[in-house]
Amino acid sequence: MLCTHWRRVPLDLAWAARDKSTAPYIDRAVQCQLCAHDEGEHFGLLTDACAYGTALWLRWHGMDEAELVVLPDCPVAAPGPDGEGCCLFADHAKQHTWEDALEEVSCTS
Repeated sequence: MLCTHWRRVPLDLAWAARDKSTAPYIDRAVQCQLCAHDEGEHFGLLTDACAYGTALWLRWHGMDEAELVVLPDCPVAAPGPDGEGCCLFADHAKQHTWEDALEEVSCTS
């Protein structure tokens, strides 16, 4: 299950994100793309239109200030010859995005 935390993208960071990517626009709010959690850092995807193999993320912790981070893509794919790739960043915590189909698996246990 996806984290339920959202964060507004501060205007200065939205402008900086547009400068760092080829995306025509940046969302003004993002949802944390990690599996459900209350503690620790949250990561909202801003755009994957960056350098090959990277994406631009908004990182925040609670109500602390947010920051832009360029992170390498997660290299892990689902098992099998046509395994779907993970849509998160390298070394993320808990499960991969292709494991989301297994909703009965809790990432907090």
